[in-house]
Amino acid sequence: MSNKEFDISYSKYGFSTRAIHAGQKPDSHSGAIMTPISMSSTFAQSSPGVQYPGKYEYSRSGNPTRDAFEMCIASLEGGKYGLAFSSGLGATTGIIHLLKKGDHVICGDDLYGGTGRYFRFASEKMGIEFSFVDFDEKGALEKNLKKNTRMIWIETPTNPTLKIFDIANVKSKLKNHKDIIFVVDNTFMSPFYQSPLKLGADIVVHSVTKYLNGHSDCVMGVAVTSDEKIHKDLRFLQNAMGIIPSPFDSFLALRGVKTLAIRMKKHESNAFKIATLLEKSEKVSKVTYPGLKSHPQYEIAKKQMSIWWNDYFLFKGWY
Repeated sequence: MSNKEFDISYSKYGFSTRAIHAGQKPDSHSGAIMTPISMSSTFAQSSPGVQYPGKYEYSRSGNPTRDAFEMCIASLEGGKYGLAFSSGLGATTGIIHLLKKGDHVICGDDLYGGTGRYFRFASEKMGIEFSFVDFDEKGALEKNLKKNTRMIWIETPTNPTLKIFDIANVKSKLKNHKDIIFVVDNTFMSPFYQSPLKLGADIVVHSVTKYLNGHSDCVMGVAVTSDEKIHKDLRFLQNAMGIIPSPFDSFLALRGVKTLAIRMKKHESNAFKIATLLEKSEKVSKVTYPGLKSHPQYEIAKKQMSIWWNDYFLFKGWY
């Protein structure tokens, strides 16, 4: 759903304001400030094929509660369009179906297990070719580009080993490849700490199940883009494949995202304290955390994430 419908501007309003209000206008009938859960599967028409009183006809094709969540996350990611799916892997499945048999995907060599499993299935059953590469290795992307390459897929940080890939650097290698879709899985940073669309991604994908929802009570996924054609194609697939979340799950995720900013700040401060303590311990041989200078991609993390660990924690005397 496009943010144009209820504009909470990416530039005019702060993150927390958008998390609370974007896509969530008061109910037109009651004035309720909380988005209602629209459980109806079917919506009335004033005549055959003419929606009444609005645009909805069938909940798989569009639902008011889902629309509100989609617009909210699009605003948080700085994108024009959000599309919610029944899981993170549902979003992944929809995006991969933008491709056809014979297309080639270059993806990170350290993917979430479910993503890697699905990619191997898509390779065997759908005839899509995948190359699993280390984007941190010099020249890795250029060496694997082919005439039939149609998508680049990275997670950063990766799940669960926290490898960091340079989003802007990957995008710079694609300036002469306009037909390649660049996808970034932003699940582990959330839009609060990282903005892949700003750095050049065409699609941002999340497992909403993790930080966006934040309460371990719903399984869901979302994709955000500013590309009108990608949006149109994904919207078709979302409806045609039926990989949608329920209105209740959409409500839960919309509720959860309201506290995303304060939750992420606490997650980050707690994790940093634990990581620094473990790194000092003689009983621990290695700590992998992007906020530590010992992390191999620390400088990339510092460049592309809106976290300034050392500046803050040195000032507080915690590092």
